[in-house]
Amino acid sequence: MGEIWNWDYAAAALPQLLEAFFRVTLVATVLGSIIAAVLGLVIAFVRRSAPAFVARPVHWVMEFIRMTPLVVQLLFVYYTFTSWDPLWIGVGVLGIHYATYMAEVYRSGIDNVPAGQWEAATALSLPRQRTWTRVIIPQALRTTIPALGTWVISMFKDTPFLFVITVPELVNAAQNVGSRTFSYVEAFTLAGLIFLAASYPTSILVRKLENRLARY
Repeated sequence: MGEIWNWDYAAAALPQLLEAFFRVTLVATVLGSIIAAVLGLVIAFVRRSAPAFVARPVHWVMEFIRMTPLVVQLLFVYYTFTSWDPLWIGVGVLGIHYATYMAEVYRSGIDNVPAGQWEAATALSLPRQRTWTRVIIPQALRTTIPALGTWVISMFKDTPFLFVITVPELVNAAQNVGSRTFSYVEAFTLAGLIFLAASYPTSILVRKLENRLARY
């Protein structure tokens, strides 16, 4: 065991990995998730309610983003806007990329709102904005939150791709630690355990939330 694992290297690497996790990986996930959640809702609303000459181009752009690799998008934006901070490029690209998936989740939730709710809002002469904000969106969110949580977890697991644009996230930190000590096993093992420790409890919470909402 001592030949492939050195506890001194592991103890020295852990604080650096945790710092990269909290200062970069977690920040990128949280901010990217906020962008994705808000933008995804806007996209779903546009596709559902906007005129065809607006909704159709939005759909084409969304499909293009979904069908191209995240790594390619990161590198394209990174080399196009060379003066921008790589972390903010990563946050923006993650947010926009996952907004296209969350938009489909929102769209499904909106489509599942019973037709009677739309008819009741029309019968009460509710303004269109109030119909959406007070009737449709709250009901749609109740069924979409578990799926949105799943996409947030997926985004979290995709943050290592920020490595390609020199963002010092968790995997990048593990690479740097390994290159200094010439022992990569400890660094990457600890990085994997940190990802597991953060994502597994979150996935359990999402499943419990899904089961709870299914009872209502």
